[in-house]
Amino acid sequence: MIDILLILIHNGNKYISYRKVDLFMVNVTFKGNPVTLIGSEVKVGDDAPDFNVITTDLEERTLADYEGKVKLISVVPSVDTGVCSVQTKRFNEEADSLDNVHSLTISMDLPFAQARWCSAEGVNNLDMLSDHRSGDFGKNYGVLIEELRLLSRSIFVVDENNKVTYVEYVPEVGEHPDYDAVLDHLRNR
Repeated sequence: MIDILLILIHNGNKYISYRKVDLFMVNVTFKGNPVTLIGSEVKVGDDAPDFNVITTDLEERTLADYEGKVKLISVVPSVDTGVCSVQTKRFNEEADSLDNVHSLTISMDLPFAQARWCSAEGVNNLDMLSDHRSGDFGKNYGVLIEELRLLSRSIFVVDENNKVTYVEYVPEVGEHPDYDAVLDHLRNR
């Protein structure tokens, strides 16, 4: 955790902002270049951090909206890219075969773009959620890429008691997550 003091002087007005930020290194790269993830690393056994995101219908969603359900949280930079598209469609297809699991995909895409993409790709078995407004999910789960204001590719499984049971921070943002590992985890819990 580090303290940040920002002082901005604009047209003679002084603006001061102070906040604590947790920077950590999970060693993630984007196109081979190291990036900085903002937030706290989430680990297996942790209480799942809360979040505030919006649906494609512009409705707010928080962790509490999924209370009592096992949650597969698939995090992608943008559904309009190849790997993100494949990842989202894969979990959409698997959703029906996962008993008592609610699948979520979260990206920084605008909700309108997410809705258009879901309609064009026939994705309707998961909740498509946008973190574009505040980056709240990204900060709370340690996946907000500081340099790009995108989310780093990752997978989280949260049980019905909101305990984290599976975590994967994909080391290279442009690569696929380990689909078999997370699906095995969900089927054998």
